[in-house]
Amino acid sequence: MDVHGTVAEGFEPVRAAFVRNFEALGDRGAAVVVHRDGHKVVDLWGGTKDVDGSEPWQQGTAQIVRSATKGVAAAALLLLHQRGELDLDAPVGEWWPEYKAAGKERTLVRHLLTHRAGVPVLDRPLTPEEAADPDLGAAAVAAQTPVWEPGADHGYHAQTYSWLVGELIRRVTGREVGEWIADEIAGPAGADLWLGLPAGEAARVGRVGQVAPPETAGALKTRPKRAVADAYADPASLTRRAFAAITPLPDENDPAYRAAALPASNGIGTAEGLSRFYASLIGDVADGQRLFTPETAGLARAEQSAGPDRTLVVTTRFGLGYMLDGAASPLLSPASFGHPGRGGALGFADPEAGIAFGYVTNGFRKSVTADPRAQALVRAVRQAIA
Repeated sequence: MDVHGTVAEGFEPVRAAFVRNFEALGDRGAAVVVHRDGHKVVDLWGGTKDVDGSEPWQQGTAQIVRSATKGVAAAALLLLHQRGELDLDAPVGEWWPEYKAAGKERTLVRHLLTHRAGVPVLDRPLTPEEAADPDLGAAAVAAQTPVWEPGADHGYHAQTYSWLVGELIRRVTGREVGEWIADEIAGPAGADLWLGLPAGEAARVGRVGQVAPPETAGALKTRPKRAVADAYADPASLTRRAFAAITPLPDENDPAYRAAALPASNGIGTAEGLSRFYASLIGDVADGQRLFTPETAGLARAEQSAGPDRTLVVTTRFGLGYMLDGAASPLLSPASFGHPGRGGALGFADPEAGIAFGYVTNGFRKSVTADPRAQALVRAVRQAIA
C-alpha cells in the first residue's frame, strides 16, 4: 500500500497507524492532517479517490464528512455570539417567531447547540428533495412538537440539527448558511470546506460508500454498542426516528445532494480543511486567520450536556455545538472538542496540546461516533506528543 505525504520528526507513529488502517482496518482511500500550534506536522494520504474506483487519492482530494459538518456549523453561531449579534441565552423565537409553536417558546439558542432542543425527530420525515429546501426544513422543525421539554434533557439531533442551526443563521444574518460559512469561516481560515459544493470543485470529490470491517479488526473494535444497534433496528425508537428524519436516506454521491446545504450531514472537505478549521479555533494558523477568541474557544468546550443520550442510548458529552472527550467519542484529552462523522470522518482541536486534527475517508462503516480507524490515528497522535 503506497502512502504519500510527510510527518514531522516525532510523529512517525501517525504514519504507522495510517498505513495499518489500510492493511488491517479496511480503509480504501483516506487522508489525515494534524496541525500543532498552527503548523502542519502530519499530511498523509493514500488509496483511491473513489471507494469503488482505481483513480489514486491526491493531496487535495475531498470527501463528504457527514456529521463532522456539525462542528463547522456550530462555529457560525459561536462567531455570531462572539460578534455580539446573537445571545446564547435568548429564546430562539426572538429571531425566528414561527419556532415558538407547539410548546417551544422557551427554547434557547444554546439548546440548539447542545442537543437539548427536544426535536430530534420529525413526525413526518422529509424526502431528500424536501430536506434540501431550507424553507421546508425550517417549517418542519418549527411545527414539530418537542419529545421532551426543551432544556430538560439531551439527545442527539442527528438530522434536525440541519434546519435548527441553519435557519437560525439565516434569520440572524439574512444570508444562506453555506454562503456565510464560505465567507466567514472557510475563507478566513484558508480551509477547503464547503457546505453546498460549488460546481467548480466537484472533480476533487470522491465517491463514498459503505464498507464492512475486516475480520482481523475484531479485537480492535472501539466500544461496540449492542444497545445502539438494537435501538436503531427498532422503527419506533428515538434513535431510528432521528436518523430517519430524512427518508429514504439520500444518495451521498448525487451531485444535487452535494450541492445542497445541510449543516448536520453533508459538508464536504479535505483532511487539511478540517484540521485547518480546528487550528483556527484555538490559535493562529499559517496562511489563515484565527476565528475564535480564547473565551469563545472556552465556550465551545465547556460541558453543557452529559449523561445518557436519549437518541444515541449511550453516555455522551457536549459543549456548545461540539462533542467532548468521553467513552462515546474518545478524543485526544479531556481538553479536546470536535465532532465525528458517522462511520468515518473526525475533526477536533485540543487547545492545551495545541493540536488540530482532520481525518476523512471514502469508506463508511457502521460506527456512529468512534470509528476504529480514526481512533487508531488519535492514539498515535497521543503517543507522538507524549
